[in-house]
Amino acid sequence: MNRRYFLKSSLAGAVAACLPYGQLLSATRISSAVAAVTGSGSAITLEPGALQELKDSLRGALLLAGEPGYDQARRVLNESIDRHPALVVQPSGVADIRTAVTFAKERDLLLAVKCGGHSYAGKSTCDRGMQIDLSHFRGVQIDPMSRTAHVAGGSLLGELDHEAMAFGLVTTAGTVSHTGVAGLTLGGGFGRIARRHGLALDNVKAVELVTADSKLVRASAAENPDLFWGLRGGGGNFGIVTSFEFALHPMSRQVIGGDLVFPVARARELLEFYTDFSLGAPDDLYVDAIMSTPAGGKDGVFLIHVCYTGPATQAESVLAPVRKLGTPLAGAIGPVDYVALQRSSDRTDPRNQGEYLKSGFIDGVDARLVSTIMDGFEPHPGRGTTVFFQHSGGAIGRVAPDATAFPHRRSTHNMFATVSWPLGVDATPHVAYIKKYWATLEAFTDGYYTNEVGEEGQRFVDANYQGNLARLQAVKSKYDPSNLFRLNANVTPAA
Repeated sequence: MNRRYFLKSSLAGAVAACLPYGQLLSATRISSAVAAVTGSGSAITLEPGALQELKDSLRGALLLAGEPGYDQARRVLNESIDRHPALVVQPSGVADIRTAVTFAKERDLLLAVKCGGHSYAGKSTCDRGMQIDLSHFRGVQIDPMSRTAHVAGGSLLGELDHEAMAFGLVTTAGTVSHTGVAGLTLGGGFGRIARRHGLALDNVKAVELVTADSKLVRASAAENPDLFWGLRGGGGNFGIVTSFEFALHPMSRQVIGGDLVFPVARARELLEFYTDFSLGAPDDLYVDAIMSTPAGGKDGVFLIHVCYTGPATQAESVLAPVRKLGTPLAGAIGPVDYVALQRSSDRTDPRNQGEYLKSGFIDGVDARLVSTIMDGFEPHPGRGTTVFFQHSGGAIGRVAPDATAFPHRRSTHNMFATVSWPLGVDATPHVAYIKKYWATLEAFTDGYYTNEVGEEGQRFVDANYQGNLARLQAVKSKYDPSNLFRLNANVTPAA
């Protein structure tokens, strides 16, 4: 073997072994153009030279179709969503995010931003656009003295819970630990302690984000207050969050929680119980109700889920009505680690089913709604059907509708209807059923959670922002006048 060649090859191998993954990938040259689309859907071509220049400028990875990691990055939690971005950028820091946004803005590329990938409608991925995947941009630091959490933009809720609870501190952080902090918070942020401490967005002290002009901007009550207002409820309309500062609250790690599972035959009785019990609950009690029948003709269940974070001495009196429901088929309510409870709804395996969801806020539950739910609920051997209620109210409702961009403060619950089916099966009849069923329930709703936005028309989306729409449009016009960030509950710039 040529000695000079051997030395060069050995040195190259040693250097490559020390390089970060993104830099290692840069050793592969891009030789082909890539077809892409703009935000408005026009076809464009990304030339290999431009893609190579982008790749060389990143510390993180640039992934194209067929490369290792591309398929994992593009997929979202709803496995029925199967989209193929023209390119995926996985930033390792703020500089990479700014570079990616500049590239997308200069070409008016369709742009999707993925954190946890929980969007049922697949808003965090796209066909033939750019996906910015923040899965390599995570981290949480806790300042116990100021009771503040500093959270990187791609972090997951479980990371926040884990780090904060180590100091006996918490903030509202959803109910599923692998949800992205940014997506949850910017749209609202419900959770097991929201009735006690407000929505996740009510606990935000400051935000840093990269806006459509690639600037890093800080927003708080004192800095860019218009943007700070819009970020809290306006979703991902204004940029890509690089960091959050959250207020934290002292709380015992041990709480009272768990599930009681009853036969679905008791559903009407249990819905009526849930109505009265949840509406009269103290702020430190969170209680959900779930009615579900699985595919395959198996028996359905009705589940009561509880999380009580108040004084331990009062737990039994608060939960006494639940104890009187009788012996459940399964489950128990008792002392539990809060972080473990936060993980209890996780689905650790990849979903092997398609799903479709409709949701809306309700301002109370009455007998007519209970009857409508029961009359239209149809178990089916080919699909799973679920109706569930997420508890709100309490501290959430004691904030004015225009104090943040999130206007739905008077709701007592968020009501969901979902349908699931095995992948590979025609989804059409199952989606048609849930849409028809939801049409009977929608009259009882007052708006919907923007984090569950689907393919609704712009008028429907605009109406959901209620009296905050005009102010949101003004903020959008200032920070994203070309509507680069549009794959969300989109606020269109003011004319």
